[in-house]
Amino acid sequence: MKVIKKVLYISLLFLFLTSCSVLFNQPTKKQAARFGEEVYHSNLLDSLTPKKPIVVGVYKFRDQTGQYKQVENGVSYSTAVTQGATTILIKALEDSKWFIPIERENVSNLLNERQIIRSTRNEDNKKKGIKKDTSLPPLLFANVLLEGGIISYDSNIITGGAGARYFGAGASTQYRQDRITIYLRAVSTANGKILKTVYISKTILSQAIDVNLFRFVNVKRLLEVETGVSQNEPGQLAVKEAIEKAVETLIIEGVKDRIWETNQNNNTVNTVIEVYNKEKEIASNTKLFEREMLEHRRKDIITTSYFATYFDGDYNNNTYTFNGVQLGYKYFFKNTKFNIEGRLASFKLSNSPIFSKNYYTADLGIEYTILPKDKFTPFLYLGGGGLFNDFKHYDFKIHAGIGVEYLVHKNFGLKMFIEKSQLFTDEIDGKIYGKRNDGFMKYGLGLNIYFNNK
Repeated sequence: MKVIKKVLYISLLFLFLTSCSVLFNQPTKKQAARFGEEVYHSNLLDSLTPKKPIVVGVYKFRDQTGQYKQVENGVSYSTAVTQGATTILIKALEDSKWFIPIERENVSNLLNERQIIRSTRNEDNKKKGIKKDTSLPPLLFANVLLEGGIISYDSNIITGGAGARYFGAGASTQYRQDRITIYLRAVSTANGKILKTVYISKTILSQAIDVNLFRFVNVKRLLEVETGVSQNEPGQLAVKEAIEKAVETLIIEGVKDRIWETNQNNNTVNTVIEVYNKEKEIASNTKLFEREMLEHRRKDIITTSYFATYFDGDYNNNTYTFNGVQLGYKYFFKNTKFNIEGRLASFKLSNSPIFSKNYYTADLGIEYTILPKDKFTPFLYLGGGGLFNDFKHYDFKIHAGIGVEYLVHKNFGLKMFIEKSQLFTDEIDGKIYGKRNDGFMKYGLGLNIYFNNK
């Protein structure tokens, strides 16, 4: 019991220390104003500069979701995302060095101010008896308009947590993930053509941890200790990061389609586009919850395993043996979830002290991989073959199994499996009893080695 307590306390302490970095950075005094956080830096744009910055206008880039903040009780009339996305976009355009943003969000204020300037100058000139042109320089016009907005805010796309309690001591942690989605499009003011549209999403993470102790230290004294911390990724920073990523994507897509011109030579541009295309390919194959749907598994596979066997015969006291080895070859059918497998195995079946013999099997089967494009996948398989004792005597068998595989590398996968083999004979242990034939179980670990890399 003392060992269990120690293990639990150590586990709780580990959970507490690893999950609450914010706890050790709590604000204990007033903080001075500071520069805003830089949440995203584009390494790709560092290699590209425009021949001539593009004059762009942004009339509005706002929240189009109508989503309000979630509260436990009642109704909140505060919006879930910032309403100042236009300002964030203008700042991102300016920082990119590719665009010259001009004032269009509050252009009426600008026009009113220019009218006030002209009127004031006219009045001043009349008082002085001066006839002078009071017109102002013309406003810049935009070559491109940027439109779009925050079109989606999805709350609680995934929630979860973990916790433990033992003898009044406990700890728990919880997390929640939200998701915002933005669209940004460039429109030519010359003919109204939509030049390019980009789509970016960003998750927003919230975490909380709670640790408490409730214990009677003696009959009349009760000790209560509780602490906790939560951290929420700021929604404004998530919007800022998504918008900056959208601006980067718009620039590189424009360079690819020769909408914008750069100062760099073709080799530099091609290198940047190649890196961008790789990132885009990964993104296009990554589904919700960061599931990478890539062609991880190649068509030619060498598989090797070490396993324990448990004989299931007519006598009691069936025993486990731990000397089974297996070598096989699999061929994965392209664009399917199926592969065929041929394999050889050597192991011992034992029912001490009744019998103990070494056996060999040669099998052929088919396997169904449930999630072939995921790194972690369950699989099912079945097949049949022969069981050999001395290469002169053999018996037929069928088998079925289930397992899981995890790819630790693009060429290597670790697997665990459980397999049931049923023989067509009841004489393995030298006794015929009942209607059911003899059989055995396999419990194993293995390694899959993938070939035929492109």
